[in-house]
Amino acid sequence: MSSFRDVVIDQKREWQTLLDRSYVKRDVVMPSGVENLARVVVGPRRAGKSVFAAHLAANEVGASGYVNFDDERLVRLSDPSALLAALDAVYGEPSVLLFDEIQNVPDWELWVNRLHRQGRRLILTGSNAHLLSSELATHLTGRHFSIPMLTFSFREYLDAEGHSGGDGLTEIEKGEACRSYAESGGFPEVVTKRIDGREYLKTLTSAVIHKDIVVRNRLRAPQALDALALCLLSQPGGAYSFRRLAQATGCRSVHTLKKYIGYLEEAFLVFTIPAFSFKPREQSASLKKAYAIDNGLIHSTGFQSSENRGRLMENLVAIRLFRDQLAGGARVFYWQDPQKAEVDFVIFQNRRVEQLIQVCVDAKSPKTEEREIRGLLKASRELGCGDLLLLTDSDRGVQKESWHGMSGMVRRMPIADWLLNSPYDAGKPSIIT
Repeated sequence: MSSFRDVVIDQKREWQTLLDRSYVKRDVVMPSGVENLARVVVGPRRAGKSVFAAHLAANEVGASGYVNFDDERLVRLSDPSALLAALDAVYGEPSVLLFDEIQNVPDWELWVNRLHRQGRRLILTGSNAHLLSSELATHLTGRHFSIPMLTFSFREYLDAEGHSGGDGLTEIEKGEACRSYAESGGFPEVVTKRIDGREYLKTLTSAVIHKDIVVRNRLRAPQALDALALCLLSQPGGAYSFRRLAQATGCRSVHTLKKYIGYLEEAFLVFTIPAFSFKPREQSASLKKAYAIDNGLIHSTGFQSSENRGRLMENLVAIRLFRDQLAGGARVFYWQDPQKAEVDFVIFQNRRVEQLIQVCVDAKSPKTEEREIRGLLKASRELGCGDLLLLTDSDRGVQKESWHGMSGMVRRMPIADWLLNSPYDAGKPSIIT
């Protein structure tokens, strides 16, 4: 117990450091009545989960205690009861327990379940999507409140830059801020400390791959995983085939590639969007698109942002839609027909297609605009959706568009405004029983 006590005392100082940091308020809705639920903050490493959870715990009624399981001294914890005794001794039997990176504890869900039954109020953070979703719902028999937390949204990015969600900025300034955000991304330390994001995120990506994937899954030859991560992060929005991935990574096993993509998604490095179809079999057989969980990860791969600004903006929109989906909002797909007409994002909710979204930063080019409009109109006819949105650098307004006998009203909106006012933001996390 004495060694555990030393760890807890050391980490108590770390917790105070978290509380002393300048804090950018996160866009998280916390309904009343969830205080007695196990609150689970889940998202990428270094996305600000610990700081958010520390402030949440510090504002609770009653004493709080803190343990960070991302600590080599707690690796392979075999006696959680002894650690709890040390925690109670240092913090005076706290009623609120904050467990950071809980997925590092073997059989953590059983221990957490027992503490919850004993009346402890729990705040958990973790960087593994699988462990903190399906497994939590299976093993934690009490109700829990899920709080997905990605890196800074555009609104939070502007708050960190001192612009209070964009209030007071001109349209030109807002657009410039959006372009800067598209390159730097929203990892809190990159934004608030103005450090070299490329090197920081390159190191972070390597650490996540090694610690959260290779070590956890006991992979013997991780070279293909490294190549796969680089391939997906450097081509945001690209529909991938396993044949091309095999050529790029040197891994010939489709089963292994599927498994590795799953690992990258669980570790919150990438996420995938499937093609839309009303027929489940066609949907599962279609190619998926991969996006980076933060634009800074794209930049850290050496991606030439000046030549591919459209890809960066598309990734920003994908992140926002994925964030909403995680919080219980509409499901997100893309659409493509046999003639390769395409729509970037299909918003599906209430058993129907609610909206079609194209991202086009080069709307001044007649050829580019025609291609984007053609995709919207063809998808509108096939999917039965009349809400057509074209996100651009600065254009706004509604205009009737036609192409080969098809027509529809297309709304144009600057990407910066849409990021600040997404109509499909779920508004609150989910309560799971």
